[in-house]
Amino acid sequence: MANSKEQILPDNGSRFLTYADHMRRLFGGRVQKLSVDAGFTCPNRDGRVGTGGCTFCLNEAFNPSYCRRVATIKEQIEEGMAFHRNRYRKASKYLAYFQTFSNTYASLSELQRKYAEALSCPGVVGLVIGTRPDCVDDDVLALLTEISTKHFVAVEYGIESCYDATLHRINRGHTFNDAIRAVQLTVDRGLPVGGHFILGLPGESREMLVSQVDAINAMPLTSIKFHQLQVLKGTTLHRQCLSEPQFETSMLHFDIDSYVALVCDIVERLRPDLAIERLAGEVPPRYQAFQERSFRRPDGSLLRNEDIPRLVNIELSRRGSRQGRLYGKTEE
Repeated sequence: MANSKEQILPDNGSRFLTYADHMRRLFGGRVQKLSVDAGFTCPNRDGRVGTGGCTFCLNEAFNPSYCRRVATIKEQIEEGMAFHRNRYRKASKYLAYFQTFSNTYASLSELQRKYAEALSCPGVVGLVIGTRPDCVDDDVLALLTEISTKHFVAVEYGIESCYDATLHRINRGHTFNDAIRAVQLTVDRGLPVGGHFILGLPGESREMLVSQVDAINAMPLTSIKFHQLQVLKGTTLHRQCLSEPQFETSMLHFDIDSYVALVCDIVERLRPDLAIERLAGEVPPRYQAFQERSFRRPDGSLLRNEDIPRLVNIELSRRGSRQGRLYGKTEE
């Protein structure tokens, strides 16, 4: 799939390949991810790589209400199933999404025990493991490969940027080459890989965000997520914005129109077989340091995450465009 130029658009009129449609083709029906906080930490917090974590990080802002480390993995999954049955009644199969912090950063015995607990829940057909590029090795990948002989297993890497200067600036603790290596090692094991990128990190211009698509396309990813940068209360980034004016001036500030236009420019250049799982992030307003920068409708109400794909499809339609239209082209 990684080198395919074939357009694989869904049958629902979307002008880009959604992760939901990709998974529907794999499983023959709707599959719902259930977030799990398994109590892991991060090498960028405990001192192995660094301390303080990434400058933008506030994990609890992104966790759904049922994702609580005070509950067992099984309890979180059961609560998540109840939550999603009310919201998505068609979902009958579930993936345990180990989301919080670095979910391969523990001993093999602990990893095996926690993954097995999730897979023991009725209705759970597989795992999605969120982690960092510097938190996998041959032993971890061997364990995931072994599990994948009986269950679906995918790995999702927080890559965030293709630019090493940016990764250093946000205290990420790894390089882009580390991400390339981790993705390739994982794909070599036959495991599908997702990548996560943040749009608008300090020091990155609009042109840089569009240009990095070539580097993203070159990676053998199966799926991809994009989030706009959100400055969250109490983070290092928030403190930098308050105390260091250059951080404010070095960050792109999007309104909804400029953000949708940027996403469309990216989607047009994306490899056409890359399944797009997310185009924007959403956190509760109480966590946002600058609520006035939230995406809003004309009536002032907050735009929800699910509104962004609709707006992107509208803009792609207006352009007469689609995912991959400019893939492999040097100019329009």
